[in-house]
Amino acid sequence: EVQLVESGGGLVQPGGSLRISCQYSGFTCDDYAIGWFRQVPGSERKGISCISSSDDSTVYTESLKGRFTISRDGANNTVYLEINSLRHEDKAVYSCAAHDCSNCLPGFDYWGQGTQVTVSS
Repeated sequence: EVQLVESGGGLVQPGGSLRISCQYSGFTCDDYAIGWFRQVPGSERKGISCISSSDDSTVYTESLKGRFTISRDGANNTVYLEINSLRHEDKAVYSCAAHDCSNCLPGFDYWGQGTQVTVSS
């Protein structure tokens, strides 16, 4: 079964940068997709970005383009999300999710537990 474990969240000052990680395992297919989401308490979970293992192609939510970068290290089974120029409104629980045997499509089947990112001076 696919397992996802996020790490790297924490407290960051406004304007700073942070890279969070999603370590994955258990895919049955060579082609899979991993996405990053975030959720603020009381709000809906929002998609940020997704990467496909087949060609490392990426997609981003238009409104979040520019400060977020997704990447994949296949040798270490890890997908990263780098966040630059952090703002107070970036405070959220960031979660990764996955599709097995698929590309970046809606309706992810597997979810990690999330990692908290807090932006404060």
